[in-house]
Amino acid sequence: MVAKNKKNAKKIDLAKMQESERNQLIKEVKEGLRQKILEAKLWRTLLEVENLTVNGNTVYKGDERLTGFSF
Repeated sequence: MVAKNKKNAKKIDLAKMQESERNQLIKEVKEGLRQKILEAKLWRTLLEVENLTVNGNTVYKGDERLTGFSF
């Protein structure tokens, strides 16, 4: 597994890994990047709206903190 902190990141030689380990690592990295992209899109959308209502509950107002919503 890759360390999340760049200072403590291990160098990994994919060519020396077993194929199953390499595939698992690539899958984890892809998933992590996908999650970061989704989060960035969510934040960009929140910056563009004044109010956000989910199932009738206001979870975001431009001048208040995000509440009642998890990602």
